[in-house]
Amino acid sequence: MAGLVALDLPAGPPFVAALRRVWDEGSAALPIDQRLPGPARRALLTTLRPTSILDPDGEVMLDGLPTETGDALVIATSGSTGTPKGVVLTHDAVRASALATSDRLAVGADDHWLSCLPLSHIGGLSVVTRALVTGTPLTVLPMFDAASVHRAVAHGATLVSLVATALRRIDPSLFRWIVLGGSRPPANRPANVVATYGLTETGSGVVYDGVPLAGVDIQIADDGEVLVRGKMVLRCYRDGTTPVDADGWLHTNDLGHWLPDGRLHVQGRRGDLIVTGGENVWPDAVEAVLATHSGVLDVAVAGVADPEWGLRVVAWVVPADSSSPPSLQTLRDHVRRELPAFMAPREIRLVEAVPRTTLGKMIRAELVGSNPIDVIR
Repeated sequence: MAGLVALDLPAGPPFVAALRRVWDEGSAALPIDQRLPGPARRALLTTLRPTSILDPDGEVMLDGLPTETGDALVIATSGSTGTPKGVVLTHDAVRASALATSDRLAVGADDHWLSCLPLSHIGGLSVVTRALVTGTPLTVLPMFDAASVHRAVAHGATLVSLVATALRRIDPSLFRWIVLGGSRPPANRPANVVATYGLTETGSGVVYDGVPLAGVDIQIADDGEVLVRGKMVLRCYRDGTTPVDADGWLHTNDLGHWLPDGRLHVQGRRGDLIVTGGENVWPDAVEAVLATHSGVLDVAVAGVADPEWGLRVVAWVVPADSSSPPSLQTLRDHVRRELPAFMAPREIRLVEAVPRTTLGKMIRAELVGSNPIDVIR
């Protein structure tokens, strides 16, 4: 049995050195989000039970649970319940992910990875691990900062992983490739920006611009669920349970389909589908249209219980100008120019911000219970 070392360290070279040391000792690493408040940090440690915790002051042994030989990482993910889970990735899985990604991007001797996303999430950590696996030069920033990103380019960075919010704050043309994850990609993204689909359970993105990476199998189940199989898929969760079936298929709980050109289109999480008046509405499609309106700075869509429609389509809108927000009719007309009328929102809730994770993923479960500034019906 091997240990599980919680790395309670800020992003930077010392983190990378600590990760190398943990692996050299035959243990697995659990990156701790540096922004977690005390109660959340304690809950994470209680649930995932590392055998030690390493912070800038040194390493402290804990009464935790060991990991299996060959395990490399345990990545915390709250999933849809908010309860911390730990995705266990083996060294073989980490290597498979790194090689498949590098192959698709044709990473060569002149390339240099830049890490500027939180290392407690797979989107940030996978930049570090793929650089370590392939021996590609690596720069690790403590956090995203546009000026620091541009300076890193001046020092040789050619590849970076970003989320949509960060992409809007830099000059994309400076990089050879930008790997984009975390949330809906912008409608007009540059040619060097690759939109990825993946989960913590897949060790990073496994589908690039709708095309699976080498060694990745995708199957659409009879009910529309996206199934993934490949060497980069998790071994299990920290509690020993697994979303992988006996045939090796990871059940993602995402629904999708194949487009006519053979690319995968992921519609969203199974629980996000809004059935209103017998019609199916995917929030992502409505959000994408609403986001193009000049009066909308940010937007989220979800279903709210309705006695007539079953669920009504509601949009949570951060207005571009809070003193003059767009009207419900204006936004309904805007949606109906692109989508069927039943997909247009029946209610607008004005908010100061849409709840998102640090990687920009919408926390849709927090929408319905949030307190809006105003409600427009």
